[in-house]
Amino acid sequence: MGLKIDLHVHTCYSHDAVTTLKQVVAYSKKRGLDGVAVTDHNTVEGALKLKTRDIIVVPGIEVSTLNGHLLGLNVTVPIPAKLGIEETIHLIHEAGGIAVAPHPTTFYKSPPSRRVSSYDAVEVMNASSIPFPVFTYLSKRFAAGLGLPQTGGSDSHYAPEIGAAYTVVEADPEVDEIVCAIKKGAAYPMGHGIPLSIRLERTALKLKRKF
Repeated sequence: MGLKIDLHVHTCYSHDAVTTLKQVVAYSKKRGLDGVAVTDHNTVEGALKLKTRDIIVVPGIEVSTLNGHLLGLNVTVPIPAKLGIEETIHLIHEAGGIAVAPHPTTFYKSPPSRRVSSYDAVEVMNASSIPFPVFTYLSKRFAAGLGLPQTGGSDSHYAPEIGAAYTVVEADPEVDEIVCAIKKGAAYPMGHGIPLSIRLERTALKLKRKF
């Protein structure tokens, strides 16, 4: 049985997320996950500050490139925003990470360029995408067309969303081994879309904090 890892989690170090680092650990355990990838927008600060022995923490980042968003997994150094996507992929590889195309068919979520062939994997299950079944189907077709490994993640910005979608990785519980297994295709996505009730809770919480 492989490791269950949510490969797309945002924390309060992202400008649009409210999840604390303690909540990441608590909800990951509650959902039966073995680990998460902390992929905050344009920063690795949250990933580096999350120190725990309770779950595996894959350090990462979601970079805003000139050609859409891009996930870097196993990245512990900042990757500059607003560069071309090919240059960003190169920097992720230089940092020892892998580049994953997140939500590639979800047109309203700044999908990365679909003309790039140098991704290491494609996120085909993004639990925050609506309608989830449609975008999952389209993303799987995109990944299959490129012959690339497929991943899943919640894209959570609110703690109860963690683990809605995740990736089962056939690897030892070490970050380097996990990332290597993903790149080799020894991983597959699982999960479902974020329930409407939880989406409404998140919206209400954001409005309450704003006003």
